[in-house]
Amino acid sequence: SNLSFADICFTSTTVPKMLVNIQTQSKMITFAGCLTQIFFFIAFGCLDNLLLTMTAYDRFVAICYPLHYTVIMNPRLCGLLVLGSWCISVMGSLLETLTILRLSFCTNMEIPHFFCDPSEVLKLACSDTFINNIVMYFVTIVLGVFPLCGILFSYSQIFSSVLRVSSARGQHKAFSTCGSHLSVVSLFYGTGLGVYLSSAVTPPSRTSPAASVMYTMVTPM
Repeated sequence: SNLSFADICFTSTTVPKMLVNIQTQSKMITFAGCLTQIFFFIAFGCLDNLLLTMTAYDRFVAICYPLHYTVIMNPRLCGLLVLGSWCISVMGSLLETLTILRLSFCTNMEIPHFFCDPSEVLKLACSDTFINNIVMYFVTIVLGVFPLCGILFSYSQIFSSVLRVSSARGQHKAFSTCGSHLSVVSLFYGTGLGVYLSSAVTPPSRTSPAASVMYTMVTPM
């Protein structure tokens, strides 16, 4: 339920404004509106990362330790994991958004994207963005790369456990349990990390917004 709520909110930070822009043929957004969009975009994006990691851990316990599942994944632990995910996501988003406030921007800047993408907004700043880039990479590593490593570790253990199952029916049941989650993880991280890693080394292109559609709209759907 928290993952579904995070997905709905994650999509709602970008799609409604984009639809208004298309309907009114106006692509204007205020500085305050842009900052608000950045805050919620980072917060719910990071929350998605962490909840997908928690779901991978849940699959890992269910398949590798089925007899201990109800003891390990008790309601108290689940509540703490969800609460921790919310707190960490909000703090990471606040850290990144507040550092943008220290920057100065020229008026009438054009963002080459369909929403206020943090990496693209930083490129338009008229002041030094060294601290902002450090904060952005720190948040990306802590709330993006580390969760991805946790997911990969969980699935490596799951696959090794499933391959030891003798019956083909048991293997199929285990893989079908993880199929939807693994496909969402692949789409979300594949396009998300691809966009942010490519934007750090190359100038913006038309493929970047197209790839962003995958993790901002398709994956939540």
